[in-house]
Amino acid sequence: MSLRPSVSWLLVLIPIAVALNWANAAAPVLFLVAALAIVPLAALIVHSTEQVAEHTGPAVGGLLNATFGNLPELIICIVALRAGLLDMVRASLVGAILANVLLALGVAFLLGGRRHHVMEYNPAGARAYGSMLMLAVVTLAVPAAFHRFLGTAAPASARPLDLGTSLVLLATYICYLVYMVGTHPEFFAARKAADHAGHGGPRWSAARGVGTLLAASAGAAWMSEILVGAAEATGHALGMSPIFLGMILLAVIGGAAESGSAIAMGRRNQPDLAVGIAMGSSIQIALFVTPVLVLLSGVIAPAPLGLAFSRLEIGTLLLGTLIVVTTAGDGRATWFKGIQLLAVYLVIAGSVYWLPIVAP
Repeated sequence: MSLRPSVSWLLVLIPIAVALNWANAAAPVLFLVAALAIVPLAALIVHSTEQVAEHTGPAVGGLLNATFGNLPELIICIVALRAGLLDMVRASLVGAILANVLLALGVAFLLGGRRHHVMEYNPAGARAYGSMLMLAVVTLAVPAAFHRFLGTAAPASARPLDLGTSLVLLATYICYLVYMVGTHPEFFAARKAADHAGHGGPRWSAARGVGTLLAASAGAAWMSEILVGAAEATGHALGMSPIFLGMILLAVIGGAAESGSAIAMGRRNQPDLAVGIAMGSSIQIALFVTPVLVLLSGVIAPAPLGLAFSRLEIGTLLLGTLIVVTTAGDGRATWFKGIQLLAVYLVIAGSVYWLPIVAP
């Protein structure tokens, strides 16, 4: 397995998390160890997917990256669904989008802008990503408003709307992949060729890539079981609401590998890749991961997952999308733009942290 030394040592936490879980250790300790153990597994999933994509060509490679790039978030949410933690799942979906476009992209712009003064990237691609994010926000806001309007009558009446919206989102996502990879790839091309020297390391065989992907996915699923099992008790012990656990902690943990990749691309003066990873990942969560979870919840969850996002979740999602569309649409990145994105994320995180544990 090929991982950076700064991340690879965290693999030793996997057996430690298993031992702590078997010994019924304190929930906050178990949550922390399992969360850190997921980080190298997420990095392995991303890296092995990239290696497999090199053997399949750009079209299939793009589909593989779209499918497996957010696999850690998907695994965590599926485990939480099975445990019936629907509010935490909805919060983690919104939080994953915000963590990508505000936290990861903000740090990438900040570090890259400090090192390279001004970084230029393809504005057409950034605007295309931005329009897709706005589409996702509007599409998710409509069923959320429907749920709020109906109140107690929503569960029976809104399920067909949730299913229909999910199918529309999946169809739109497929069209987005065809548009990006098949018919209009020039809109997403980098302004200058990316320097990959020393980035990917030696090329893996297809068998090694697939085997590593399966093994890392199984490990991530195992750690996610432990993580989600300790989540509620951790929240009670530390005075954190389930919304904060999902929107901030679980979202950052699940997207750690992709966020790290976006930040690394920014520091290397490859802003096209940084924008593509951060905003593209958020689009995948909104248009692929969310509807898949809604459809799966009817089979694996105690109750179906609805698109009943709260006003706070929809509001922060809308504001976060507006600021990143406004900031990233001109094709020029500086350190101050990174500060702007990070400021919005910190305010959102603070507002979620001080939410009452039992919200009205």
